[in-house]
Amino acid sequence: MDTKKIYIKNLAILISLLIISVSLFSCGGQDLLPPDENSRPNENPGGMPNTNPDGNMNPDGNMNPDGNMPDPPVDNNPNPNGEGGSGETELIPENKIKPNILIFMADDLTYTDIGPYGSKDVKTPNLDEFAQQSLKFNYAFDTAAMCAPTRMALYSGLQPVRNGGHPNHSRSYDDVRSMPNYLRPLGYRVGIIGKRHESPQKNYSFEYLGGKHSANAAKNSDTLDMKLAENFIRETDGPWALVLSSLQPHQPWNKGNANQYDAKKITVPPDLVDTAETRSALTKYYAEITFMDNLFGRALQLLREYNQEENTLVLFLTEQGSNFPFAKWTLYDAGQRAGILARWPGVISENTETDAMVQYVDILPTLMQAAGLKMDFDLDGKSFLPVLVKPESEHREYAYGVQTTKGIISGSNSYAIRSIRSKDYRFIWNLDHNARFSNIVTAGTSPYNIFSSWKKRAQQGDAWAQERSDLYVKRPEFELYDMRNSRYEFENLADDPSFAEIKDEMFTALKAWMEQQGDEGKQTEASANSRTRDADQRLFPIGIPKGGTELDIVL
Repeated sequence: MDTKKIYIKNLAILISLLIISVSLFSCGGQDLLPPDENSRPNENPGGMPNTNPDGNMNPDGNMNPDGNMPDPPVDNNPNPNGEGGSGETELIPENKIKPNILIFMADDLTYTDIGPYGSKDVKTPNLDEFAQQSLKFNYAFDTAAMCAPTRMALYSGLQPVRNGGHPNHSRSYDDVRSMPNYLRPLGYRVGIIGKRHESPQKNYSFEYLGGKHSANAAKNSDTLDMKLAENFIRETDGPWALVLSSLQPHQPWNKGNANQYDAKKITVPPDLVDTAETRSALTKYYAEITFMDNLFGRALQLLREYNQEENTLVLFLTEQGSNFPFAKWTLYDAGQRAGILARWPGVISENTETDAMVQYVDILPTLMQAAGLKMDFDLDGKSFLPVLVKPESEHREYAYGVQTTKGIISGSNSYAIRSIRSKDYRFIWNLDHNARFSNIVTAGTSPYNIFSSWKKRAQQGDAWAQERSDLYVKRPEFELYDMRNSRYEFENLADDPSFAEIKDEMFTALKAWMEQQGDEGKQTEASANSRTRDADQRLFPIGIPKGGTELDIVL
């Protein structure tokens, strides 16, 4: 071999070694200091792209020296076919990019208790009409069936354990960004009216226009002040995003006219025990839903009055399930499954449905992409913009759930639940299955005496009441339901040998997701109380909170 060839060969080897050294240095130098309890754990060691249990690659998770995620450029030519602006063709007309955004979120509303999702009893004329103009999601899910974790996941695009706020009345890690931090630098005015259940305040830095959780809240502040919404829409020149965070139909059920519902004539859902107390409570709950429907109708009317209908993406969200047993605070479908109705004239076809499986963490990435921002952030959510345009599109294989009694009123000392849901099956892992599940329903502190009436009926020899009241407080370690044949999750197949393969497959996928989230099961549960929000974070100032713009992305 001549000298020239030897020289070229050695040069090639040196270049290869240099590339390897640079790669090792850039991937191995992170997180050398012990983590602060208010900073997110290193969910992406080595800086390699994350793979979630769906098999999809999350965007690169490398951190900047300041501990924040890298700031992406604006996508001047967004392509809603997938994350990162990649895709084959542009699906959104150019004049539809950067729409106004209106999110109306109910509070503790089981998704089947409105007309668009099949209720024959509850009067929701505004939602019924809106559904005719919208795309209805048939497989939408939140992650935790209680208020604070649901909202912080929705606004941050990060699942509850990973953002730090998985117990109720908890707080996210200090480096977590949320909706205002992404949209405000794009020129959006980002406001919210009504219920607040997020912490720290500076991480969820919406411009608070007013409501129950403001420092100067009026006595009637448990109702959305639609005059504030009108002023916001009228006064804002550029693009705006507004969350109308209703407090209905959260207990106490004291809004609306319960007399419009005849307790003797309504149909009691099959998963509830039919008692006089159950029926009476349903009439009050239904009245609140109708009251909320009127508020939603007023919000839509404002869009018409100010000629904002055509350029506004409207999302109606049910949040999690109601306070009835087997709904809120559980990971059964009545608790975790949710409703989403989406309207966007010129983009979304009217009166359509989709079977694409989505979670509430997917909403923020969807809005970011609709606003023209590239998806270069390490979020758990994935934009479902392609589904809005093509409802037949697929999105997720699984929806995941995490639940704890830490932080809830009259909650068990420890009752951790994890779940995974496909379109056909739901698998639930009750980590504290030897303990007794408790909340305000079982404690008897609720004024409606629903569960007490179930136990009384059981004591009188009613086998169905006995089965339901027993199962609510004492559950097996594993539950598996064929949702095609057991919509209300009556038949547990976890010990059926013919479903062993499905059980193992879903359990494996659930544990893989937990690992990706940094969820250590009982250890995470044991430390849950360390995530409790500070006492001074409950009431929000009007406007943008102090330090609220510090996490805004830099374009």
